[in-house]
Amino acid sequence: MNRRSLLGGASLAATGALAVHETSRHRVPDRRRPMSRVAILRCESYKRAAQVVWDGIQLLEPQVAGKHVLLKPNLVEYSPSASINTHPIVIAATADAFYSLGALKVLVGDGPGHVRDSELVLEESGLRDALRSVGRLRFIDLNFDRVRAVRTQTSLTNLKELCLPQSVLAADVVVSMPKVKTHHWAGVTLSLKNLFGVVPGSVYGWPKNILHWQGIDNSIVELAATVPVHYVIADGIEAMEGNGPLHGPARHLGCLVFADDPVAADSACCSLMDVDPHCIRHLAKASSLGNLDPRRWELLGDRIASLRQTFQPPPMMTFARVGSSTPEARGRSAP
Repeated sequence: MNRRSLLGGASLAATGALAVHETSRHRVPDRRRPMSRVAILRCESYKRAAQVVWDGIQLLEPQVAGKHVLLKPNLVEYSPSASINTHPIVIAATADAFYSLGALKVLVGDGPGHVRDSELVLEESGLRDALRSVGRLRFIDLNFDRVRAVRTQTSLTNLKELCLPQSVLAADVVVSMPKVKTHHWAGVTLSLKNLFGVVPGSVYGWPKNILHWQGIDNSIVELAATVPVHYVIADGIEAMEGNGPLHGPARHLGCLVFADDPVAADSACCSLMDVDPHCIRHLAKASSLGNLDPRRWELLGDRIASLRQTFQPPPMMTFARVGSSTPEARGRSAP
């Protein structure tokens, strides 16, 4: 499959997306475990991030010994005045920790959707120097990696298969490392939305509009069902509110979030932002992929309520706040 064949079906995909959107045909795999582990750790500055990353990973107890690990940060574009990307210190500290725990190989990979020159983002953001500081660590541009077609796992979109990078498919462990941000279309962009970066621009183009034509919420869940995420480490030290994921003001949230379940991780991050996770459509659709309900979490570290801040929504959007929706949702709101 190549970009031309995909684009040839794009008009049909666009017209059919609404028909697929909320029909009973969709099927999302049930991957909920009895309990998910979620750790919220206070971290006031990036100067302390390396130690806090190690502490959080110790709480998570990831099984990485002898395995190939892919770290998927959020790299979009670089601006010295905006909190857009996962911080290089967090990425490098995670790689160093996994090597300390016996990982055979650690790669950092992303396919930025806005900037085709990933080397420029690496250089400007300081990530290249951070990777060099670890040693044995290299960056894979997922926009240009070799690809293999994989069947999709739901019928939420009209895409029967996705061309995915070999580096993602070959990894034993995939770690989503989002920046905690609001998003002008998806409401929030966290570990699930971060998977847009595994879709190669060399096949799907920039900014990967085929996924948007399918409905952004449907595509997020399709990707999450097709590319399982084993662990999440979310950078919430300097987050973004308002007109995210690029133009919103920074919000100092002062924490890192660790989880072995991307749905639980995103639900916890929403609660930290004072956003009821049940009002985020892609999270509601993905609820069977993990534990949205905090009663099925082993919550470690700091309590969410002690760190919660009220984030401003994107323009023309409103958020239901934690504890303000239906009685059922209030009963499930994070502690």
